[in-house]
Amino acid sequence: MKLETVNLKPGAFGLLLPKLLAAQEREGFWFQRQASTSAQQIDWLFGLVFFVSLFFFVLIVVLMIVFVVRYRRREGAGPEPSTSHNFLLEMVWTGIPVVLVMVMFYFGLKTYLDLRMAPANAMEIQVLGKKWAWSYTYPQAGYEEQPQAEDKPAELHVPRGEPVKLVLTSEDVIHGFFIPAFRLKMDAVPGRYNMMWFTATEPGEYLVQCSVYCGTRHSEMRSVCIVHPDRADFDRWLNGAKLKSQGALTPAERGRRLYIGKFSCAQCHSADGRRIIGPTFKDLYGSETPLSDGSRVPVDENYIRESILDPGAKIVAGYRNEMTSFRGRITDKEIGDLIEYIKSLSKNYQPAPAPQPAPDAKAPAPQPAPAKKGAADGQ
Repeated sequence: MKLETVNLKPGAFGLLLPKLLAAQEREGFWFQRQASTSAQQIDWLFGLVFFVSLFFFVLIVVLMIVFVVRYRRREGAGPEPSTSHNFLLEMVWTGIPVVLVMVMFYFGLKTYLDLRMAPANAMEIQVLGKKWAWSYTYPQAGYEEQPQAEDKPAELHVPRGEPVKLVLTSEDVIHGFFIPAFRLKMDAVPGRYNMMWFTATEPGEYLVQCSVYCGTRHSEMRSVCIVHPDRADFDRWLNGAKLKSQGALTPAERGRRLYIGKFSCAQCHSADGRRIIGPTFKDLYGSETPLSDGSRVPVDENYIRESILDPGAKIVAGYRNEMTSFRGRITDKEIGDLIEYIKSLSKNYQPAPAPQPAPDAKAPAPQPAPAKKGAADGQ
């Protein structure tokens, strides 16, 4: 979503008012514009509860003011006689709230059950939350959408008009998957799976954000939900994304994707020299790193592999042993890709030049055709 920035100047309210009215018409008065069937249900229920509450708030405040003025204490006036019981009045002020509460309960329960029971034909997408990014897996297509960079999060793509079921979990702490335009929010909890579903109604791009505080970069844990106009357009994107992901990436490029996306190494290890939870990867490979026991070790492939699988074996001086082992969660190929990415960040590593293709063997020079006998004799 694109947010407009308005610079206020003295006397510019007349120019600002049309912008505010236009934004209200485009995005809605209370919330962002509705973009799913669930948003329509929730907004209607919100309106019912809000306006009933507003009616009784105004009624009570007005009656309170009237009673304060009408029955205020006056000089020379005694208390007025009052009845101690009025059965009809008591039934009215008890019956009306009971009916209203039961109506709210009925529509609230119906909406809740509708949101919790996904249609059998809903398209499933698996959502994984981790510090501080979302990733999306399309199991039927065998494709996983990962963040491409720290400033380029993964995108959730869905078709318009079809039910979509999201199965959510977390890799580290509790995250909240929230799409304001859909009026949907569900926690992603480590060690368990939660479900939410929706049917998008309007094509466009919609903000996805984390609604549960999850660490220092919680406010940066954003993504975008792209609603395609129809299933054919969605299938074209999915097929193109699969082909692109299967393209020829270098090991360092694959390692960078693992660093940012699948294993979230970026949350503890910077790539630009900044000191955060763990040592930076900048210029790490090929150096000698001091350890907490006072010794120094060369940083090579074996050291990096050991640090991934058994991070407590050699603790870098100045850091605590906080990293968990990735043994059983990472393949040898992925370790190799990460090593190549760490190498690419180091000035101490000079990659060998790419082999040049061998020149084609020259074909033998053609031999001149033998001259005819008459030509050779000058005839």
